[in-house]
Amino acid sequence: MQTFGIVGGGAWGTALAQVLRRAGRDVMLWAREPEVVAAVNGGGENLLFLPGIGLAQGIRATGDLAAAARADVVLLAPPAQHLRAIVAHLAPHRAKDTPLVVCSKGIEERSGALMSEAVADAAPAAPLAVLSGPTFAREVAAGLPTAVTLAASDAALGRRLIAALGGRSFRPYLSGDPIGAQVGGAVKNVMAIACGIVMGRKFGDNARAALITRGLAEMVRLAVAKGGNAETLMGLSGLGDLTLTCTSLQSRNLSLGIALGEGRKLADVLAERRSVAEGVASSAACVALAQKLGIEMPIAQAVDAILHKGAAIDREIEALLARPFKVEPVSGVV
Repeated sequence: MQTFGIVGGGAWGTALAQVLRRAGRDVMLWAREPEVVAAVNGGGENLLFLPGIGLAQGIRATGDLAAAARADVVLLAPPAQHLRAIVAHLAPHRAKDTPLVVCSKGIEERSGALMSEAVADAAPAAPLAVLSGPTFAREVAAGLPTAVTLAASDAALGRRLIAALGGRSFRPYLSGDPIGAQVGGAVKNVMAIACGIVMGRKFGDNARAALITRGLAEMVRLAVAKGGNAETLMGLSGLGDLTLTCTSLQSRNLSLGIALGEGRKLADVLAERRSVAEGVASSAACVALAQKLGIEMPIAQAVDAILHKGAAIDREIEALLARPFKVEPVSGVV
């Protein structure tokens, strides 16, 4: 595991290139945008998605997906809704035993598939792992201390990846639960939009704390229904990522929710942005998946209704506040 291809030239893919180069690995970063390739190769900076961060010497960028696929390991970091199509184009160019590491966070809108499920469909039998956790790309790229979850059903593969990725400021923790890690990474974006709406409506810190806690219960419920472990959601890829995304204005999903809570239109907010707020698409996919699995996710349902069904924010909040009182179990699942 010396050569790494990174698919996705956004902020997160670029930050991962920094991590790997600091660890002494050879890095090829694939970007769809020619201007990103030119800026990384010519000036050592991703001016489009991560301006102001000088990149380590030796990071190379390419617009040729096949070049990134020929690495020992491929990290997948494109927007979640494009992952399946990109892997389908990449698959013929990679060796059958090349591990694919899912670094995108989301649920596929049209199918309800987790990212690893979409990848497995597009690249059958590929060794898979999932990288998730509380990470802002700019802090990771700057070398600030960060801890993440590296989840793999194959523990030996997970340990090899951790040895290749890990360093003093980037600390992966091994998990055997890729399902739980992915549910945490996807649903926390939906909850961050909800928290932003609460902040935009100026409902106070008590309301936000309650929403984070009940949002965690919804995350646990979905993970367990999908076959994951409740305990995983108490770790970095669950509670850790949820806390970060719901409490910092660096979060694209939180800031989008704040704008909505202040009365702005979704289309206007999205039109101003180049980066993707994954919670927008994941909210609809999350609700559809919950319905399929026969579980309740009222907060996610409210976010989906506001984003995609024209529901009034105040009406959805009133509906949540009118829900019956329940017992709060230790597990937080109900």
